Amino acid sequence: MAFGSRPAGTGKHRGSSRLSKKTAGYAGIAAIATTGVVGSLAAPAFAADNHSSSAPENGLGAVVVAEDLAGDIQDQAEAQQRAAEHAAAKAQAEADAKQKAAEAKRLAEAKAKAEREAAERAAREEERKRLNTFVSPLNGSYVSTQYKAGGGMWSSGSHTGIDFHAASGTSVHAVGLGTVVEAGWGGAYGNNVVIKHNDGTFTQYGHLSSLSVSVGQQVTPGQQIGLSGSTGNSSGPHLHFEARTGSQYGSDIDPIAYLRSHGVSL
Repeated sequence: MAFGSRPAGTGKHRGSSRLSKKTAGYAGIAAIATTGVVGSLAAPAFAADNHSSSAPENGLGAVVVAEDLAGDIQDQAEAQQRAAEHAAAKAQAEADAKQKAAEAKRLAEAKAKAEREAAERAAREEERKRLNTFVSPLNGSYVSTQYKAGGGMWSSGSHTGIDFHAASGTSVHAVGLGTVVEAGWGGAYGNNVVIKHNDGTFTQYGHLSSLSVSVGQQVTPGQQIGLSGSTGNSSGPHLHFEARTGSQYGSDIDPIAYLRSHGVSL
């Protein structure tokens, strides 16, 4: 053949050797990444360099294969990098979403707690105001006999309280927060209730037809304590109401002035 008659030491043969070395370099790199695939392709190129006249052509083919494999490896690496970056971005987005959701939940719970506490404070304040409020002992009634009115009906010679007009069986209320200190028969007062209030004053409710409370019981403003009647020294159904500085007879004060001082309009 034409190529077989050339001397082994010509420049063509040296060029083929350099090409084979370059091919071997590519093949070696590819072999590491592809576990020997390119190595198996590069081996004939080395053999052909010493024993075949087609060595240059085979060497160029190996270079092309190596370059293609190197490009494929690079593309695969870039694809893997993009996939890793996409996965990382997705994971970060999910983490951010979870953090935002947790923060939104925390803020919602904090808002709900603040609103609940505000509502509880308002309710406590409303209850405090209610408990500190005084009311009339009868709804929709009026004073039929004034305080200190004179006459033989009263042992002291004058009226020690006021009388509220009321039909028998009308609900009678505690005028303010306090503790029942007397509940039962009270002589001329008939069935009566005496309440000690938080400010140290006392109120008395007389001539009741029945009682709804007992001694030691806590009562609140407007709570029913009995029903009006005409028991004891009474000329007819009504409520006898007294305000006192002490629990005993004789410590009476003006009931109308007392109620008005506590915000009750009569």
